[in-house]
Amino acid sequence: MLAKNLLRIPAVPVILLLFGLGVSAKIAFGAIHGIIPVALFAMNAVRNIRSVHVRAARAMRLTPFQIATYVLVPATLPEIVAGFRVGFALTLLGTLIGEMFASQRGIGYMLVRAMETGDTGTVMALALLLVVLATAASAALLALDRRLRRHALAS
Repeated sequence: MLAKNLLRIPAVPVILLLFGLGVSAKIAFGAIHGIIPVALFAMNAVRNIRSVHVRAARAMRLTPFQIATYVLVPATLPEIVAGFRVGFALTLLGTLIGEMFASQRGIGYMLVRAMETGDTGTVMALALLLVVLATAASAALLALDRRLRRHALAS
């Protein structure tokens, strides 16, 4: 029952009350938006590890650290990187929202001020900057994801 009531509390005012109007609020907004997909992808990756790999590692009498190093990490890394791709996009969005509502500087702050004053040139320039940044980061993480998946299939 308590969990249901906690989910109804709006996050923005609570974060602002806890962290104030500084950098810590921006970090909190970004972290809240980005941690959940990474955690979900990581949990799914661990759940989908083939049990035969873990049983074989135990049969070879590997220590838990060796099992983690040689079996779990290589098997889960592609999924975790896919989670980073999704998490990065959401973190960027969360940080931007944090800057829009809880900051006196940053791209989100500049975007809100430009919209308030009707400065369409600045709005378009900031939007283009965000699109280029997000696309470049997503392309880099996608290339890393594909490389890891190719390597995982080869081994």
